[in-house]
Amino acid sequence: MERGAGTRPETVRGGVAPTSPEVTVVVPARDEVVTIDACLDSVLTQEGVDLEVVVVDNGSTDGTAELLRRRAAAEPRLVVVDNPVPSIPASLNAAVAAARGTWLVRVDAHSTIPPGYVARAVARLAEGRWAGVGGRKAAVGRSPVGRAIAAVLNSKLAVGGSVYHWGTEESTVDHVPFGAYPLALVRELGGWDEQIPNNEDFEFDQRLRAHGELLFDPALEIAWNVRETVGDLFRQYRRYGRGKPAVALRHPGGVSPRHLAPPALVAWLLLAAGVAVRRPGLAAAAVAPYALAVGGASVAIARTAPEDADRRAVPAALVAMQVGWGLGFWEGVRDLLRDRLR
Repeated sequence: MERGAGTRPETVRGGVAPTSPEVTVVVPARDEVVTIDACLDSVLTQEGVDLEVVVVDNGSTDGTAELLRRRAAAEPRLVVVDNPVPSIPASLNAAVAAARGTWLVRVDAHSTIPPGYVARAVARLAEGRWAGVGGRKAAVGRSPVGRAIAAVLNSKLAVGGSVYHWGTEESTVDHVPFGAYPLALVRELGGWDEQIPNNEDFEFDQRLRAHGELLFDPALEIAWNVRETVGDLFRQYRRYGRGKPAVALRHPGGVSPRHLAPPALVAWLLLAAGVAVRRPGLAAAAVAPYALAVGGASVAIARTAPEDADRRAVPAALVAMQVGWGLGFWEGVRDLLRDRLR
């Protein structure tokens, strides 16, 4: 793995840590002062497992770094690594370098896990059948709009074949969102590719699958806080889409129709916009099937949203995800072409 920082991350250990923890829980964090306490509380109260927690601060400016140091001073199992490069794969690699466990479990800084989560993930890995294990990424909103967005992200109508959003049955998959892995295997693979700033977890899983299958276990459920506005959701999915072409180029076998549908949609909408200048009726007819599909899906998803959700945000969230991802994909294609022409 190539370190992108060029500087050695600073590591802070508090108190006297266990000499050989069974598990290292890895938490990359940047500007997560609102959610990091709840995340760490859920990790540090895990049952039935000896663990350390390595949190990598990615250049936070909102007080996250100071909060982490205060907690580390009082908690010997908590290790804080300062890695100011704004890169998730670089943060994950810094955590791997500091890890001392046999197993590695990734947890997002704006999520929480139930008390038996880590123990179950380790038990599944110890079966010896799996190169990696992950579970359901259950979206949670903290505001009325956020709860509507969460309902969208938890629906198969919105996320299609991404089983980890909605699956209820154990299966082998091509990707798990917050994986648990044997630490030795992570190191053997060189960690996460720092040349892939987005979709780094999917890219890693494609290399991992050469060493064994990935297990989706729905009994492993992580509560993941969503973006609380439609605009933030759009920007998030645009970033996701932008990273996809580089990963697809390296792992073409990991590309499926669900990955190509959003960029095809964006191309179709842009074509319709061009036609609308001269033939608005034809453009409207071309867009109508998509509008009807969004409307029908929105009605179905809104029925699953909690009563205090702002259901008016559901169709906007659907469009933001699909158009954001598709637009980002074409931007990623542009980036690749620019790199080739240099």
